[in-house]
Amino acid sequence: RRVLFRSISSPDVNLVRQVFMGLVDKLPANNATSDFIPALGEYWPGQGGINGGPVPARGDVPAHYLIFAAKDVGDHEYGGRGDESGATSKWDGLANTKELLIEGGHPAAEACAVYTADGHSDFYLGAAAEMYQAWVNAPESFDKDAWYQTSTQRSADFAYVMHFDGGNQGYDFKGTERRVRPVRRLFI
Repeated sequence: RRVLFRSISSPDVNLVRQVFMGLVDKLPANNATSDFIPALGEYWPGQGGINGGPVPARGDVPAHYLIFAAKDVGDHEYGGRGDESGATSKWDGLANTKELLIEGGHPAAEACAVYTADGHSDFYLGAAAEMYQAWVNAPESFDKDAWYQTSTQRSADFAYVMHFDGGNQGYDFKGTERRVRPVRRLFI
């Protein structure tokens, strides 16, 4: 098992044990490699991509790891230019992608939804916050010169995009083709 942190110190040894046991209890138990959690940005064997880091529970979404596909799936437009979409969550790319697929005509979301790796077919187009987490935890796994699509709509004509050189987020026309990287969740 890889160490998730370098050290914990406290005069209260029992407190340190309780914190450690709390972390161990939260490690994923529903995957074939639960005894091995790779470092951030490293490939996670059997999970279809690289470890993008943990995400705490929020709303009705339980705590999970983000697993980013190991490779891009090309350049695709967001789609639906001129149409308001329900895909406005800044943190829930799965909900956004489901909305975009229902609406139809969203090539970036469609490319992620059909992507498979290591037997997993539950990939989606990451929301703005999820793509930012990729830049924080695994920037070397992405093309630093590219802008990546997110699933988060800004307006009828624009969607949020993420640049991996400096971690900048902005927005671009929905009809502009940008790099696309699928992501999935591994629940803790």
